[in-house]
Amino acid sequence: MNTFGNIFTLTTFGESHGEAIGGVVDGMPAGIPIDVDFIQSELNRRRPGQSCITTSRQEGDVVELLSGVFEGCSTGCPIGFIVRNTNQHSQDYDNMRQLYRPSHADFTYATKYGNRDHRGGGRSSARITISRVVAGALAKLALRQLNISVQAYTSQVGNILLDKDYRKYDLSMTETNIVRCPDPVKADEMIQLISEVRAAGDTIGGVITCVVKGCPAGLGEPEFGKLNAALGSAMLSINAVKGFEYGEGFDGVTARGSEQNDVFVNNYGQVGTLTNHSGGIQGGISNGQDIYFRVAFKPVATLLREQDTIDIYGNATKLTAKGRHDPCVLPRAVPVVEAMAAMTILDYFLLNKSTKL
Repeated sequence: MNTFGNIFTLTTFGESHGEAIGGVVDGMPAGIPIDVDFIQSELNRRRPGQSCITTSRQEGDVVELLSGVFEGCSTGCPIGFIVRNTNQHSQDYDNMRQLYRPSHADFTYATKYGNRDHRGGGRSSARITISRVVAGALAKLALRQLNISVQAYTSQVGNILLDKDYRKYDLSMTETNIVRCPDPVKADEMIQLISEVRAAGDTIGGVITCVVKGCPAGLGEPEFGKLNAALGSAMLSINAVKGFEYGEGFDGVTARGSEQNDVFVNNYGQVGTLTNHSGGIQGGISNGQDIYFRVAFKPVATLLREQDTIDIYGNATKLTAKGRHDPCVLPRAVPVVEAMAAMTILDYFLLNKSTKL
């Protein structure tokens, strides 16, 4: 289960404190201009040490493309890549070798495999999302040719939240602050809250909203393989994600059908809708409207304060985590959400090409 996708696929490898994180992308259409600077800029959005509200681990996260690119374009062959780890502090985890960290994958991994890498969580570390961001950047380059864009932003941290209507915000403002929120006033409040939580040795969660524009109608399957299910599966595979909803989501359950139905209209010769409560997907298939969804992230499990736990022998003990950790995962998770959405949309676009002549 280290491979994502159907036609556009990503197979990942590596551990948080190993030599490198990497992957192999297969199914990338041939002839796509490969902008290495763009791929690196996407990694820079995810990398640690980028601001005062993220982990202080310093990694350049420089991508090395090993195959599948010739004279600046994709060849249609597998694209192999690696990002080397250069700043591991494995000794920071020595006191966790025989302990189960609360809400981490230590116990479940040990139960499943009979062993675990205590250094940063090994494969369960969020550092593994590097591979997703590289593959997502490649998918974005392909989607550019189709005029499809993917934009995510932080819409909630703790109890500080934006209105759920993304159309009220200038999403080009997302990258103007370190929390990646398009509302500058709310962004300052979020940054202040994260700073306070960090000073207390604690962590906090929130919500990322994502909007896909330009997606054509017809992507997705009517039974198994619904586009909304694929997006949900992609998002729920991201570390620390606890929930996914698209369109009106849970808020729509209090409304009447007469309020929720998206009425069809003739929009300059094209089928359109007056509203978009469905979130751009109906019957599991895209309808040509904006696709929008929200992803809930839990507070980071590693706290820089003492916690009760047990060791591998079942003895009660105390854990005080060391090392460099994020007080809130959201600012660095924004590009990860975009990456998973881009890969899903491209994969389903390629699948759809095989459904009719």
